[in-house]
Amino acid sequence: MNRPAFNRRSLLIGAGVSGAALVTGTAGLLVPAQAKSEYAPTQTMRGGSNNYRPNAPLVANLGTGFLMSGTVLRAGTGEPLSNVRIQIWAATPRGGEREPSNHGSVMTAADGTYQLEMSQIVPHFGQPHGHLAYDDAEFETVFLRPVMNSRTDTSLQADFVLTPA
Repeated sequence: MNRPAFNRRSLLIGAGVSGAALVTGTAGLLVPAQAKSEYAPTQTMRGGSNNYRPNAPLVANLGTGFLMSGTVLRAGTGEPLSNVRIQIWAATPRGGEREPSNHGSVMTAADGTYQLEMSQIVPHFGQPHGHLAYDDAEFETVFLRPVMNSRTDTSLQADFVLTPA
């Protein structure tokens, strides 16, 4: 008759080793609490600053048929940032990203939101995408280049979480 692989001694040793691993965290079961911000800073995206123009004028729109929108928050706290300038540009049927009539800036509202109606974004280098920038002195500069899911999308949302400079 075969004896079981476990006896009282092996059970006690196994329990002790498991308990020690749990207390020290070596098994990955016990991890110290870490503060994790839901409002981590937005990182600049590769290619985001392409064809950027400093101080693009404030505009009411850049055409019609497409809506660029988002929210601007303070890193760490998530506080909405009002009166923040966001620059937007993209390739549209009116011309490429360098076309002056495809560049403009808007200011955020009291709740941190912004929006700009513009002409339909068209593919540029194979991808339909927009460009957005925050580049004033109060917060760190961020350039975004969000890509649309489809060339037929009629809106694009890009949110900023900014770090004070």
